[in-house]
Amino acid sequence: MSNTSLPGGTWTLGDLTVTRFGYGAMQLAGPWVMGPPADREGALAVLREAAELGITHIDTSDAYGPHLTNRLIREALHPYPADLHVVTKVGATRDAQGGWPPARDPDSLRRQIHENLRNLGLETLDVVNLRLGTAEGPQPGSVAEAFATLAGLQRQGLIRHLGVSNATADQVAEARSIAPIVCVQNMYNLAHRHDDALIDELAADGIAYVPFFPLGGFSPLQSGALTAVATRLETTPMSVALAWLLRRSPNILLIPGTSSVAHLRENVAGAALTLTEDDAAELEKIAL
Repeated sequence: MSNTSLPGGTWTLGDLTVTRFGYGAMQLAGPWVMGPPADREGALAVLREAAELGITHIDTSDAYGPHLTNRLIREALHPYPADLHVVTKVGATRDAQGGWPPARDPDSLRRQIHENLRNLGLETLDVVNLRLGTAEGPQPGSVAEAFATLAGLQRQGLIRHLGVSNATADQVAEARSIAPIVCVQNMYNLAHRHDDALIDELAADGIAYVPFFPLGGFSPLQSGALTAVATRLETTPMSVALAWLLRRSPNILLIPGTSSVAHLRENVAGAALTLTEDDAAELEKIAL
């Protein structure tokens, strides 16, 4: 399948063209994103299927596993096709309890960049997002030192493009004052519309917005409303959620994750769902 048949078409990250429907590799590691996958061959098969489907945007982090997910990506897909682009994150490590302690001092960031390069088998990382905040969400605070460190590594040729993740609007603006960014990766979905203004601002400037947790944080009432729409359309809530995101703005890129080839194919097919104006109006009420 060529990437022209993937839902949403393509978007440009700087000088890199990627499919708006991407793949998030977080679920390839073991429970709590720690340790090896239960089905190693299955994990490799999902990555290869993503490439076969024409997906050219793989989202990852060397903190997944840690290190193991990037090594799986390398084993499955290296040498990478010229049109396949890997987007990674730095700014957090893992502890023995499965937590995500911040690691945004200059030395830690340099170490993480080199770990990503080594484990992915690359000389230059296509896109690096600076992960901010905590597992609970964005937190206020300056990004200047951390982002300037990544900008320095970019000037050295180790990074092609920069982005931010789990960031407030103020942090996005501060990062942009230090160096150009090509994407923002935050939690956003039908039920959590806090970044609406930011999405529109970024779209006007040609910057991608990459939402994670397309079904995360729904209340029972909101979940029930989404299920009712999905049932009427004879599809799944995930399909509706992904199709709505693609419809919301042309700069939104999807990175749904799965460890199942069948589920990956289901997500691709589901995101191609065409929502009518009436469907969209009904879905808009979910956030209220």
